[in-house]
This record gives sequence, structure tokens and C-alpha cells, in this order.
Amino acid sequence: MSAERTTVVLADPSAVAEAAAQRLVERIQEATGTAAICLTGGSTPKKLYELLATPTWRARVPWARVHWFISDDRVVPHDDPLSNGAMARHAFLDACAAPGTVHLISTTLPPDDAAKAYQTALETFQQNHRTGDNLFDAVFLGVGPDGHVASLFPGSEALSERHRWVVGVAHANVAPFVPRVSLTLPCLSSTREMTVIVTGSGKRDILRRILSGEDLPAAHIKADAGETIWLLDDAAAPPEAL
Repeated sequence: MSAERTTVVLADPSAVAEAAAQRLVERIQEATGTAAICLTGGSTPKKLYELLATPTWRARVPWARVHWFISDDRVVPHDDPLSNGAMARHAFLDACAAPGTVHLISTTLPPDDAAKAYQTALETFQQNHRTGDNLFDAVFLGVGPDGHVASLFPGSEALSERHRWVVGVAHANVAPFVPRVSLTLPCLSSTREMTVIVTGSGKRDILRRILSGEDLPAAHIKADAGETIWLLDDAAAPPEAL
């Protein structure tokens, strides 16, 4: 794990969502000009996204100057319940984001083609809107039951990718077993802050393995330019996290 990691253990998923929302808003407020936020998929962050759509939190976000990206997606239709992009859209983006600020991965193209298209979109955004070295102001990630992050699975060749920002992933280690498109470690790390959200007792064992130093994808994630925050709830936190 990165020496820059800070672990925060909170009472329950609702408290984790509140803390994550606070960090997201702070990073947006600190950004000069356009802010760039990278979202994650899966079930864990849904509570955060739904919170952002509530009147109190919605009023705190300057939506017109925030662009939204996603760490990975499954190659399924955008309205499929398995789509990470669809989950984020339905939870808050469709209702809250300004026109032209949501950048999702195409799931109608083959994975490698979709990866190239998303890399082009990221590069274009960086050229037009970013003045520093970091692509994102904040990246949010979860951790899979096997220790994967985004769609970077244990043993995947994509973990050693150092040049491309986005890759096609032909095979998933966990359900749903469909092809994916994922940002790579260098791309995810190009951020001012990274927040990892982990809740539930089902994640306790994999967190123990990560914290003990096992070589899993989640052990290699960090923000290149700032802090890496792990937000855990009591049910997920092993003794090593306390």
C-alpha cells in the first residue's frame, strides 16, 4: 500500500457516502476552472451518487464547470442494469450534470475500439481544459471481492500497462463475465486525490489481504499528486485498518 494512504473507518455505508460526498465537493471547490471527476461502478458507490442528487448536496456542486468520467464499464447496452455508466446516470448524472459534461465509455464498440475512443476523449479533454499535470481532480474507486479495481483483475496484463490510459479487457475474473473497458493504473493515478470506498462485511477478508501486503491490484492504486483516502465502514474494516 502507498505510504500516502489514509484510512478512515466510519459507522456505516451512509456515513461513508457522506464523507465521500464531502471530499468530492471539496476537490471541486478547490479546482481552478473546469473540474474533472472520475467515478467508479459497482454497488458500493451508488449511495454516494444518490446522495449527490438530494437537494442539500446538489446545491453545493457547481455543475456547469464539472466534467464526469468513469473508471470502467462492461460491454453491455448503456441502459442495461449491468452498465456502470447507466447506474451513475440514473443515480444522479441525468438529473444533475450540465449538458456536455458527462463522458461515458462506449459499449457499442468492441472493447479495444471503445478503449481507443475513450482515450481520445480523455486526451481531448486534457488538451482543452487542463493546465496542470493531473488529468483528474478526484478519482473514486471500489474494491472487488478478488481485489480488483476498475476492471483491472489480479494477474491481468493490463496491470503492467504504462503507456495507454484505457484498455479493453476481454475476460472478467468475477461476474458478470462480460468484456470490459478500463482505465489503467497510470490514468487512475493521474489525480489530485483518490478515494477508495469499501463497505460491508463481505469485503473484510479482501481488505485484510490488501492491508497485509498481498500483491493485488487494489494494493497498487494511489494518487500521484496527493492523498489516497480509504473510506471503510465498521463492517468492512479488518483489525489491520484500525
